[in-house]
Amino acid sequence: MYAKGEILKRKEAVGISDIRDLVLHLSADAPPPSWLRVESPRSIQKVVALLIPGITPDIISLPPLPTSATANPNLPLPIPLPSDSDSSRGVPFISSTFSHACPTRAPGDQTRMHSVLNTFFQSPLSGDERKKRLLERVTSERELEKNPLRYLLTIEQMVENDYPVPSYLAEVFEKPTGWVETAVTDAASILSQTPLESPPRIYAIDCEMCLTEDGKELTRVCMIDYASGIVVYDQLVKPKKPIHDYLTRWSGITAEALDPVTTTFEEVQAHILSVVSVSPTPVLLGHSLESDLKALKLCHPRCIDTAVIFHHPRGRPLKPGLAWLTKKWCGREIQNRGEGGHDPEEDARACLDLLKKKVANGPGFGEFKMDMESVFERMSRARAGTVRSAVVDHGNPAAWHGSKASTTIACKSDAEVLEGLLGALPSHHFVFGRFTAFADALGWITAKGNSDLVPETGSVVPRERADTSEVLAALNLQLTQLYAALPARTALVLFTGHSDPRRMAELNARKSTFESALRQAKNLDELGIDGRWTSADGRALEEEVEKARRGLLFLGIKGDAA
Repeated sequence: MYAKGEILKRKEAVGISDIRDLVLHLSADAPPPSWLRVESPRSIQKVVALLIPGITPDIISLPPLPTSATANPNLPLPIPLPSDSDSSRGVPFISSTFSHACPTRAPGDQTRMHSVLNTFFQSPLSGDERKKRLLERVTSERELEKNPLRYLLTIEQMVENDYPVPSYLAEVFEKPTGWVETAVTDAASILSQTPLESPPRIYAIDCEMCLTEDGKELTRVCMIDYASGIVVYDQLVKPKKPIHDYLTRWSGITAEALDPVTTTFEEVQAHILSVVSVSPTPVLLGHSLESDLKALKLCHPRCIDTAVIFHHPRGRPLKPGLAWLTKKWCGREIQNRGEGGHDPEEDARACLDLLKKKVANGPGFGEFKMDMESVFERMSRARAGTVRSAVVDHGNPAAWHGSKASTTIACKSDAEVLEGLLGALPSHHFVFGRFTAFADALGWITAKGNSDLVPETGSVVPRERADTSEVLAALNLQLTQLYAALPARTALVLFTGHSDPRRMAELNARKSTFESALRQAKNLDELGIDGRWTSADGRALEEEVEKARRGLLFLGIKGDAA
């Protein structure tokens, strides 16, 4: 039963973090939510959470959200029962199974919607667990504390931060032509943090770019050995295509510096690959290192990223800048050459010094925000370790949000999601599944399978509702079949996450293009009226973000069979 009085007190609608905490209350050890009353929560045998983007209020015939100053738009809305004439429209399963739809709000800020999946699957540590981990951190073995390998990015972190992941770690990145990946002898233990008899070398690396007709291309790369502090490689690179903009203000590269250079990108890439393709596999260290790897067209398994292991003071998803980190934690200023641009040796050495500070002072050094953990880690500790969890999702959930679950099932279609859910139900206490066919039919899906459903600008072609009727009918049948298979006293948590993100994505892309043009000191007259970003566009973006962050939540518990 919804606690309407508590919802009225809230400034915002129920959030994705509230849904997550409800799931943890029902399946683990989280306290009861204030906005909902659950009678006898320990009598609930299983919890099934379904994320189904695309279901909007009009599909289930909900009235518009109230706009009156005296009405609260966050209160649950009664769902009209399906009539005989509407039985073939919308999703009758929802209307016949749930009594209310609760408005929700996705995470985000004024100009962006943040990841629904990240928020749902990452939970703050409980007070007891935080104290336990702090004690473990203080009493941990000295050799592990001083081991830089403990800061290696996990596969999950690499995927989350858009790294080009080697194919032997996870099939999440398809290498375009011209890309290479570091060869390893033992992929299974490549990310181990255990101190080795022969520790790998660590190289701090930084790349600089210029702008050609093919976009940004590599113009300089610098590598510094972590142990000795010696520059082991520093090379200017001659792009194949004519340079349109040297980006000197950021890269420090000038026409005079590049004019006598004959070294090609392929030569530099081959050299870097030879340096890292030794045993034990070296570690590459950088700030937002994924950008440097993309510049080198290199997939590498062992990475340490100072933008990840150090925190922004306002927490994720914000990342701290390298100059700020170096001033804050190393007490010196970098990147202060003005129009002269960055020095890659200076930036690489800053990363090296930051890692040494981290290793010397421990993992808590440079962190601001509350510790987080996967919801599956928290479930695994609950009820004497008896809670088993499963993630059934498109793409490769084992390399992403399901990496800590007891079981992960990768799917290529909603039909496979249904099959996976039915198979996981008997042996798991918590099961998560995501149906995406309807959102795909609406044009909400991006080509990147491991992210939330935010479309690429220009890739979306609006479809008529007639194109989606068969998809909705299939979804309705899948939900009906799944519900029939649920055991008695199973809690069903169905949420949509967000609304149509396409207009928000389009405006953000325009804003990004305009800001990029400003950074490159382009003439605004060249952009034309459509290419400029105005205060009216800013207000329109904020409105579209608010619309996109709206979602719906449906809650129910399957009763005992008559």
